[in-house]
Amino acid sequence: MTSLLVADDEEDIRVLVRRVVDRANEGLRVESEAADGLEAVAQWREFRPDVVILDQRMPGLTGLEAAEQILGEHPEQNIVLFSAFLNDGVRAAAEAIGIRACVSKEKLLSLPETLWRFA
Repeated sequence: MTSLLVADDEEDIRVLVRRVVDRANEGLRVESEAADGLEAVAQWREFRPDVVILDQRMPGLTGLEAAEQILGEHPEQNIVLFSAFLNDGVRAAAEAIGIRACVSKEKLLSLPETLWRFA
């Protein structure tokens, strides 16, 4: 079972991600959720999920900032940036700090396929 942490400041997005993951039902499990970047880092430290799914625009810390902290402590952590605001600059910054994948929120249904790569 691949454990997941979902961090997004919008509760409805966290619910949608959980439902898509549950519906895929192929070895993925949302273990914890966070509503902002600071909480995401704290939840990661507590639960140590296999994959962290981070929104880019969150209060406290952005997804990139949270990823930078997590990867600073554990460079091999699998992180997916899941955002409606992906552009070439964000993708390049994500790649530069070691984020493994970027998925647009418009492609929500493709998220399990991305996550299975880390199983």
